Amino acid sequence: MQQFMSQLQHLLSASGSGPVNWDLARQVAASQLAAAGDPAVSPYERHAVEEALRIADLWLEPASALPSGIRNTVSWNRNEWIFKTLDVWRKLCDPVASRMVGAMGDLVPPEARAQLGPMQSMVATLGGALFGGQLGQALGSLAAEVLSAGDIGLPLGPAGTAALIPANIKAYGDGLELPEDEVRLYVALREAAHQRLFEHVPWLRGHVLNAVETYAAGIRVNREAIEEAMGRVDPTDPESMQAIALEGIFTPEDSPTQKASLARLETALALVEGWVCHVVDGAADGRLPNVVALGEAFRRRRAAGGPAEQTFAALVGLELRPRRLREAAALWAALTEHRGIAGRDALWGHPDLLPSDDDFADPVAFAMADVDLMTELENFDFSAPGGPEEKAPGETERRDDTEGGEGRN
Repeated sequence: MQQFMSQLQHLLSASGSGPVNWDLARQVAASQLAAAGDPAVSPYERHAVEEALRIADLWLEPASALPSGIRNTVSWNRNEWIFKTLDVWRKLCDPVASRMVGAMGDLVPPEARAQLGPMQSMVATLGGALFGGQLGQALGSLAAEVLSAGDIGLPLGPAGTAALIPANIKAYGDGLELPEDEVRLYVALREAAHQRLFEHVPWLRGHVLNAVETYAAGIRVNREAIEEAMGRVDPTDPESMQAIALEGIFTPEDSPTQKASLARLETALALVEGWVCHVVDGAADGRLPNVVALGEAFRRRRAAGGPAEQTFAALVGLELRPRRLREAAALWAALTEHRGIAGRDALWGHPDLLPSDDDFADPVAFAMADVDLMTELENFDFSAPGGPEEKAPGETERRDDTEGGEGRN
């Protein structure tokens, strides 16, 4: 019993503040990566990444009205990706984890809570450790798949830092049977495009993360699934908590508010990813021999989500894949055609200017909406009933010529 209490105390001692034992999450992820392998970044790879990001930024100049957002270029191994993105994962996962921890406390009958006293805090700590262990496994799996800091469409890394993961890029390129340098440059284009967007659209980072947090706040906790999971904990083996599968504990709330929240999140993710795909393919066209194959492979990858991303979605009840990616890319293409690059990117000036989910159905109509509005204003008869009380500058002379000099009474 003394040995068990010592193991339990060690496992739960580093819970820190918040509902997730992030120290445990990091340890589990690191252990998983150590077992699977985490190649160090070589000097050659570091130089290749710097050069790819430099070229990518040059190619993006004529394809985007937003200037470069890169202040630092770095190459990460898989462990570094986890360490450098952990702060954002806290913001995304803590709201969901707090609901699980609270539900675990609710499993204790009200009449027994007063008797438990300090043991109530141990229930919360146990929940934080349970979730931390599971989250560590999910992040460890994600770290073996992601290609860059912005690969899953969220601003996970430090602002202004463009980061690629060479080991994962090589593995992904081998799977595509395409030259590694082309795959690296295409990933660099995507990363540089993400940096331009999130660095020069000040409200976007908060907008996307708030959409995730709002959706997460409406996720329901399946108490039966928690009871079943807790029933599999072996009191003599604290490490058994890491082997418990929490999938199915979190489910979206089927309410109008939650559906609207999900729609906002999916629209935000699709608009970001659609813009990146459209801009990158335009910048790479005629420069990368396999740009069509690369573009299609990345669209499928983002639309379907990899195995680790699916594991993460099952764990926290949150999918990070843009469901309407192709429609969003078509919308940005229509905007480029009808408004030009500057007019297209001007929509990022304010969230109210961006297309809504309904606009995806007819991208050309949305792209031409402002053009039609300006035409209507130019032809609007300000002297008609219901018009403005004051004439617009220059309107008196024009009406005098066309209407026989009759002004308003």
